[in-house]
Amino acid sequence: MVRPLAPGQVVGGFRLEELLHRGGMALLWRVTHPAHDPLPMIMKVPIIGYGEGAGAIVGFEVEEMILRRLSGPHVPRFVAAQLAEQPYLVMERIPGPSLLPLVEKAPLPAAEVAALGAKVALALHDLHRQHVIHFDVKPSNVMMRESGEAVLIDFGLSRHDQLPDLLAEEARLPVGTAPYISPEQVLGHRRDPRSDLFALGAMLYLFATGQRPFGNPQHSRRALRRRLYQDPVPPRALDPSFPPWLQEIILRLLERDPEMRYATGAQAAFDLAHPKEVRLTERADRMNKPPLGTVIGRWFKSFIPPEQAPQPTLAGRLAAAPIVMAAVDLAPDMQELADALRVIVRRILEIEPKARLACVNVLKVPRIGIDFGEDEQGRSLHLQRLLELKHWARPLGLPEERVTCTVVESPDPAAALVDYARQVKADHIVIGARGTSALRRYLGSVSSQVVAEAPCNVTVVRTRVEVEELGRSLGETLAPAGEGMAGGPS
Repeated sequence: MVRPLAPGQVVGGFRLEELLHRGGMALLWRVTHPAHDPLPMIMKVPIIGYGEGAGAIVGFEVEEMILRRLSGPHVPRFVAAQLAEQPYLVMERIPGPSLLPLVEKAPLPAAEVAALGAKVALALHDLHRQHVIHFDVKPSNVMMRESGEAVLIDFGLSRHDQLPDLLAEEARLPVGTAPYISPEQVLGHRRDPRSDLFALGAMLYLFATGQRPFGNPQHSRRALRRRLYQDPVPPRALDPSFPPWLQEIILRLLERDPEMRYATGAQAAFDLAHPKEVRLTERADRMNKPPLGTVIGRWFKSFIPPEQAPQPTLAGRLAAAPIVMAAVDLAPDMQELADALRVIVRRILEIEPKARLACVNVLKVPRIGIDFGEDEQGRSLHLQRLLELKHWARPLGLPEERVTCTVVESPDPAAALVDYARQVKADHIVIGARGTSALRRYLGSVSSQVVAEAPCNVTVVRTRVEVEELGRSLGETLAPAGEGMAGGPS
């Protein structure tokens, strides 16, 4: 039997300083260790009662197994763990409260809901890229760093795509927190990262309306099955002034069919951060729940087991829905290069049917001094560039929900493009390279700086004439890069 713990006691070299929380499954202690100072740390100790079976510690084992494999700003840093004798898990302590206190303040302003949602969506995207699905996204499991990033905590119900799913072997009921469980979780499916996006939608619905989209059902299969055939009340039915763009995003996250949701957290974060770019569908205008006949039909279908097609890996799902960023040069003398860029973008999109295209142009402005906002006729330069960018993208024939156009104002085009790629979690940048010159070789071109600093793959496009000029400049013959790609940092 595990001995009781007390302040001042040393466990595994860690000194117990203060009991911070006593939950039903674990104790949380503030701890210190001379080898890890000044990192603030917290120790999680599972509560194991006398005579309980091994199932009582499965969640603790899952969290220990997963947390040690995670890294980055969106998760607590793993410090140490022990499963034998006195089990414990030590991790970085994130200062400040979780998002739970915001529930009491709901409904929150739409801009605040969107900003929070974008940060959590990016955290989920980062988690999914590390092969983990959280499966318990809720306000109490999200904290905020002082630097602004959302941090996901409590991985006891999670699944790592490359490790055994211990919970699937132990669980008899759907695993998760009832108000946030996705329909596929109700059916016992634990392979889809879009389950986390459904939970995000439930959380944003709560923050935006002050109500839970499916109430607070008993954690029973019968109560949870209602979300297999029922839809939440549209937020605009509760408040007609509710922004249509936010309703569009939330209801898309809460779609019963995962295929109808956002494909990745990065795509959801993009819409939440760019409300003016959100394509509105009938979801945005929805004021009522579906007719009774529709609900009854769904109810009958919910008892028919769906066909289980082979499921792609988590990495495969994310790779199938990349964000492709096209850095478009709209200078009048760069028309041929812009056309070549569009050809390469079209080829990429043909092989990536679920890709999202983010078209970007940098409006270069002076670092100091003068107003650069209008031309000689008093027209907005920013607006003109935006219209030109949309005109460039139109021949691609993409549905509106798959393409966005953004003009960034900056004195440093290369830095602006790299920053934007990081912000939207771009998976692939396509950029045109202007003709060579002695000055450009000396100072470094925008495209070469983007290749050197980008957080993803980069395709550099040249026209045939520019390739021939570059070949003459280097004294060698090169193939037209307008027909291929140059690799950047991965």
